[in-house]
Amino acid sequence: MGDIRLGGRIRAFRKLKGFTQQELADEMGVSLSFVGTLERGTKPSTEVVLRKIANTLQVDYEELCAINKKE
Repeated sequence: MGDIRLGGRIRAFRKLKGFTQQELADEMGVSLSFVGTLERGTKPSTEVVLRKIANTLQVDYEELCAINKKE
């Protein structure tokens, strides 16, 4: 599920919550380059990874992934 829009949402929430890429990587127990590839949308992500990001940033999984958007 590599997606530039999803990567942008991850980046936006990370910045909103005051995390650097390195801090997010450290909290998740992953590498800095892994976080970078997720944010660029060049690496497919799994639900497990996305839920871990949402949990770390303290945002709803559905909101992070823009599921059930009200338009």
